[in-house]
Amino acid sequence: MVGAGLLAKKAIENGLRIKPFVKTSLAPGSRVVSDYLVNAGLMPYFEALGFHLAGYGCTTCIGNSGLLHPGVAREIKENNLVVAAVLSGNRNFEGRINPLVKANYLVSPPLVVAYAISGTVDIDLMTEPLDYDPNMKPVYLKDIWPENEEIKQVIRDTIRPELFEKEYSEILEGQDLWEGLVIPPGVLYEWDTASTYIREPPFFMDFPIKPAQRINLKDLRVLAYLGDSITTDHISPAGEFSGIALQVNI
Repeated sequence: MVGAGLLAKKAIENGLRIKPFVKTSLAPGSRVVSDYLVNAGLMPYFEALGFHLAGYGCTTCIGNSGLLHPGVAREIKENNLVVAAVLSGNRNFEGRINPLVKANYLVSPPLVVAYAISGTVDIDLMTEPLDYDPNMKPVYLKDIWPENEEIKQVIRDTIRPELFEKEYSEILEGQDLWEGLVIPPGVLYEWDTASTYIREPPFFMDFPIKPAQRINLKDLRVLAYLGDSITTDHISPAGEFSGIALQVNI
């Protein structure tokens, strides 16, 4: 992440920007990350390139970093385009980052910034320029790639045990919206029968402590018949259903 911040800084200093059709977001795994990026003075460069803080943890790689620009989404649908996402997360299933994005590539944080600047994954980063500066001079990845010593110096200067101690000592505290949530009394979770997001699984209702006697299973039928490349990630309630991902047979 420090390397990505330094690369963003050098990109801004070279007059580079993100293409308007590229969606960007910054979702660190921990608040400590944003703390040391701020302390290192690197956050403004992320933001100047469009990488604004979207949240922490599973956001982008679970499909919750937001919608595509309506104009971009319309072009993809009308022309049946195969577009790509580049992320430093842990999921690259088709349609997982966004239902309209079929190709997803996992790379390091600095390369995420680099590909965002280039505006395409159809590029040889070793030989082709990422973009051109305001004077139309080509800028290559090697021109803005931070040296190892630069990264180590920022780490030495900004990443200290106190950052982790502070954040994790307050891990159960939240912002006003979180603190304002009404907590129902009782030991067990109270299921909301009107919820359209999460319901009590019917097979857990009146679940006996002692297993029932084993019975023979006959005349079983298919519950879900899935197409190619469909995984549990596509039908997870944490993400967005595209409406065309599966066919259900009852």
